[in-house]
Amino acid sequence: MVSLSSSPQRNAIVSQFQNSTHLCVCVALRLPPLSTDPSRCERAFVGNTIGQANGVYDKAIDLRFCDYTNEKSNLKGKSLAAALMSEAKFDGADMSEVVMSKAYAAGASFKGTDFSNAVLDRVNFEKANLQGALFKNTVLSGSTFNEAKLDGAVFEDTIIGYIDLQKLCRNTSLNEEGRATLGCR
Repeated sequence: MVSLSSSPQRNAIVSQFQNSTHLCVCVALRLPPLSTDPSRCERAFVGNTIGQANGVYDKAIDLRFCDYTNEKSNLKGKSLAAALMSEAKFDGADMSEVVMSKAYAAGASFKGTDFSNAVLDRVNFEKANLQGALFKNTVLSGSTFNEAKLDGAVFEDTIIGYIDLQKLCRNTSLNEEGRATLGCR
């Protein structure tokens, strides 16, 4: 174990970092291993509680790689707080009135999904496919859409903060109608 309590060692390390032209701070997202529970995909139909989004649970709700294509009744109004949803398929699903807080949906597919009257709080939709998704009267607070496919997505009466709106408007796949509805400049 190296201790930096002595001042010459500390100064040498600080000097090395200050003079470095190739300093790279890299952070990799580490997700837990995929659940081996054979009924893990059915957990979405039960949902969970908002407390689970704040770390008050022993296992995350793991929906990675699950297929909910055209699911019209079992997801409506569910709480999917802190859900791991990357690479899952929700194409054509009815997710109206769903509450997703601190969910990780990077790379998931939500083509034509209905998010009407939903609360999507701090959801990571990075590289997700949201083509034709319906966000009618939806709360989008702190959610990210970096490199998400938003062609044909409808944002009608969406509630979104100014900074979040600016970030969303930078997405080049957002069509002119979506930009106009959101008020992008």
